[in-house]
Amino acid sequence: MTASRDLDIVVYGATGFVGRLTAAYLAEHLPAGVAVGLAGRTRSKLEKLAAELGVDWRIAEADADDPASLTALAESTRVVISTVGPYARYGMPLVQACAEAGTDYVDLTGEVLFHRESIDRFDETARRTGARIVHSCGFDSIPSDLGVHALYRAAAADGTGPLLDTTFVLSAFRGGVSGGTIDSLRQQLDVVRKDADARRLAARPYSLSPDPSKEPDLGRQSDLVMLDGKAISPELKGRTAPFVMATYNTRIVRRSNALRDWAYGRRFRYREVVGVGSSPLSPLFAGLVGAGTAALAAGLMFPPTRFVLDRLLPKPGEGPSEKVRENGFFIADLYTTTESGARYTARFAAKGDPGYKATAVMLAESALSLAVGGAELHAGGGVLTPAVAFGDVLTDRLRAAGFEIGVRRLT
Repeated sequence: MTASRDLDIVVYGATGFVGRLTAAYLAEHLPAGVAVGLAGRTRSKLEKLAAELGVDWRIAEADADDPASLTALAESTRVVISTVGPYARYGMPLVQACAEAGTDYVDLTGEVLFHRESIDRFDETARRTGARIVHSCGFDSIPSDLGVHALYRAAAADGTGPLLDTTFVLSAFRGGVSGGTIDSLRQQLDVVRKDADARRLAARPYSLSPDPSKEPDLGRQSDLVMLDGKAISPELKGRTAPFVMATYNTRIVRRSNALRDWAYGRRFRYREVVGVGSSPLSPLFAGLVGAGTAALAAGLMFPPTRFVLDRLLPKPGEGPSEKVRENGFFIADLYTTTESGARYTARFAAKGDPGYKATAVMLAESALSLAVGGAELHAGGGVLTPAVAFGDVLTDRLRAAGFEIGVRRLT
């Protein structure tokens, strides 16, 4: 990293839906001495945003179709926040610029194929330059990745051995969806529908592993499952349904385990579900959630139904109202058993719409972790995961920002 950089953080895509939320959070919570810039395609929109936020931050015009502008952007700052998706369509040139410049980078992608390509193309470069490329620093996949990290730390402190079956349960949530999220899903489905190799890659449980051939053979690991709560932990009542982001988050957590030389354990198995309660109707609710998840994916894959859905779902740049964002929340409970039979549960919860207000906090605090976190962060470069890159540094920052992150031993 060159000594001439005079910015600490740049928000790229700052005038987009999540970009504005992230910039607004930084404007209110920026530590003294941290210099921030706003970047995007249109200077006038960026200047208007800066005026609305009441900040005198540097403005930079940069575009995914102009590699030179991205190189200049990466070379001007220590950390780049990218909110410009779908990342498979717009994101790779900026990853390349940051990896080559030795600039730390964070984003919000939930796209397996983009993440895999980033690893294959730029992990070695980032290791050489020291750039920490950290994907998925929002609701996907920080609660999953740092939640398991918290369980691992507790078991290691107690000396109870490696983790075995571990389950993330989205116990409660309220929030909306943006057009950008739908557009990313649409982009991924287009690729896997047309490309059989991409479809097989996305379906593999270790598709983001540094070396899938070294991963343990633990049998079938289904992504979208319906379970009775007691099959997860004796204390958990009710039914669970498939969690749509399990197809991505599980691969992030497994990559963290592999990057840590399987510190969680060689028999570590991980899955994610969403709780649907314990009423007599909960089995029906679980089935409806599962059917709805499959129906949305199928509907977006085929032109006749996509034509209808495209007119009903939010457009890129649109998202939940301020009221929805403020009234949102999420509670995630994780359960694990160790090789010695000890059982733990972790809770990761926050106020604010999980995909937007809470995500803006997680993304901004991830960038701040890199900008001011110091020696406790991961020292080397590469395409990393949140748990590996940030660990306890981000956990502590999120707690200070009002998040609940805690672990309790059950037996």
